[in-house]
Amino acid sequence: MVRAGGWPWCVCVCVQWPGSYCDTKQSCCYPRSGKPAADFGIHGLWPNRDDGSYPQNCNPDSAFDPSKVSDILSSLRSSWPTLACPTNDGLRFWAHEWEKHGTCAQNLFNEHGYFQAALRLRGQLRVLDALATAGISPDGGYYTMGAIKGAIQEGTGFAPHVDCNRDESGNSQLFQLYFCVHADASRFVECPVQPGGRPCGNRIEFPAF
Repeated sequence: MVRAGGWPWCVCVCVQWPGSYCDTKQSCCYPRSGKPAADFGIHGLWPNRDDGSYPQNCNPDSAFDPSKVSDILSSLRSSWPTLACPTNDGLRFWAHEWEKHGTCAQNLFNEHGYFQAALRLRGQLRVLDALATAGISPDGGYYTMGAIKGAIQEGTGFAPHVDCNRDESGNSQLFQLYFCVHADASRFVECPVQPGGRPCGNRIEFPAF
């Protein structure tokens, strides 16, 4: 989160379950590169203040430049896919994340470093493996909040903040997971303040994708 002098106290990495994004009234569109893998994809890497709020659009002069991430585009397509409609190539999504959030951590990252850090951190989490080890799988079944958080904490070392959305029938779904990262983006830490998000209840669906 952001301290005096501009250094973030911590950074929040958010990963998203594509099955829950798509299983809503709004539905989804697969990117031009095809249907993403059935795994948690990156939503964003967000510097935060120590009160839980976050700065936005910190450098209007630092527009997203696709050429600066040309060497990692295939990784971005697989690990940071867009599911927004209409179908697109992901560039608008990545531009939005860099310009809104990444520019607020330019004391930590240049554009390439921002996206590379998010890919590295997401690769360390292996959330789906942690859930599978505990018998929690995306088969449309229902699980308790305690079981989900406990499985992820056992597998990753950290309990995430869990954000849910609703399917077309109004059922609570496992949607997004937030993990906090040290200010230098080197390691995960316990979140000093829980991020905001939609409540889940204690009966959470894990839909297939």
